[in-house]
Amino acid sequence: MKPTYSKIYRILHWSIAISFTLTLITIFLRLTWMNKNNMAEIMENYLSKNDVILTQDQLIVLAKQIRQPMWDWHIYLGYVLTGLFVVRFSLPFFGEMKIQNPLDKNITFKEKIQKWIYIVFYVCVVISLITGLIIKFGPKEFKKSMESIHELSIYYLVTFIVLHIGGVLYAEFTNDKGIISRIVSGYKNKV
Repeated sequence: MKPTYSKIYRILHWSIAISFTLTLITIFLRLTWMNKNNMAEIMENYLSKNDVILTQDQLIVLAKQIRQPMWDWHIYLGYVLTGLFVVRFSLPFFGEMKIQNPLDKNITFKEKIQKWIYIVFYVCVVISLITGLIIKFGPKEFKKSMESIHELSIYYLVTFIVLHIGGVLYAEFTNDKGIISRIVSGYKNKV
């Protein structure tokens, strides 16, 4: 019998998924269209046509100020994700959402791989959340090194999302039909 997902599991799953998606959007915007150098160039081109000249440093400061509200959302989403993962890691103490055990001898090799992927993902998330909090609230002398570690988050996050969605689609179309409807509704689709 295929497992069903409790309401708390589904709410937490989708809250984390939406928060990560929105976080990725802020990262994508910062790296592309709202990149401080791109924005400074656009402003420089516009202002020079109107005989207004600003230094490159002034343009960068202005570009950072324009994109600051978007980046504030990245920080707010980090707080939300921190709260969601505190809840996620607290739930096993209440009998919900047990922590994955890849060393269980009663599971298949495929299940062991899946469980290891989740554990690596959780470790990476915890590192990202802690480094983000240190960047925001920690000592200034740690900020640069924490930013370097924190910026690596995009690589594991995109990798995990691709593996997760690929694995779910593979399961849906092979041996675990109805997994998508179960994570949405909580029940196996009646086929």
